[in-house]
Amino acid sequence: MTVKQLRAFLAVAQTLSFTQACERLHLSQPALSLAIKGLEETLGGRLLIRSTRSVRLTPEGESLVPLAKRLLAEWDNTEELLRQRFTLQLGRLAVAAMPSFASNLLPPALMAFRRRHPRVNVTVHDVINEQVIDMVRNRQVELGIVFEPEATGSLGFTPLFIDRFVAVVPSDSLLAGHERLDWATLLTHDFIALQRPSMVRRLLEQQLRRRGITLPCAFESHQLATVGRMVASGLGVSAVPSLCRRQMEALGARCLPLEEPVIERAVGMITHGELSAAALALRQVLVETIAPPVGSRPA
Repeated sequence: MTVKQLRAFLAVAQTLSFTQACERLHLSQPALSLAIKGLEETLGGRLLIRSTRSVRLTPEGESLVPLAKRLLAEWDNTEELLRQRFTLQLGRLAVAAMPSFASNLLPPALMAFRRRHPRVNVTVHDVINEQVIDMVRNRQVELGIVFEPEATGSLGFTPLFIDRFVAVVPSDSLLAGHERLDWATLLTHDFIALQRPSMVRRLLEQQLRRRGITLPCAFESHQLATVGRMVASGLGVSAVPSLCRRQMEALGARCLPLEEPVIERAVGMITHGELSAAALALRQVLVETIAPPVGSRPA
């Protein structure tokens, strides 16, 4: 059966007139007759009995009427739903972002997206860098925000900015009076690190190891917020991406430029294959609205 055949049959069944059905569908009588004939041949029997004066339904035709109504209604609803999704009048989108980005830079971008597309609902998965990559690869989400992976494989990566790591120190410590710090000075104090398999932890260890520096950890935590509170309370120092600076300072710590060596990595969007209209729209908003945090630079 085709949609055209079902529309033709239903128009005749509702009007019991080929002439009125032709007017309703804007079809010629031969075209309408051909559609009905094709439907009957497909189903294997007559649906309509037509004489020079009247049209009536066979029992099989009568049983098809409610089914045809339901099928066509579902077709029209599906067509309209997809049209609304393509025009972003309606939709749903799932994205994943590493916690440092999700809690600091993503909310303003989502506000801008919401203003443009108020009927598109967005689900945000706030997970560690490695999980973001896995969720995109497994197509659980369309879009992910991460540090640039060492190997992308089938994934596409679009950089947003180059993030530079900063030192995090207690605001009442002697270190807080410096304009900038080097790693040698920072590591004379107890260091508070994110637990493995954190990408932040791995980046720090890799970059420092290349310069013959071992990262000693006095304390570890899974959450950046906990790291910030521990530093603010005077337990030690840490180093985090610049995009966490506002969060760390809100918790009572102080952030300073960190050098010798400077550690930086691109932050951007990863995707897998074609994106929906909603994902493309959010991708554009991110490109337009995400400005490099203080201490970082454009990609």
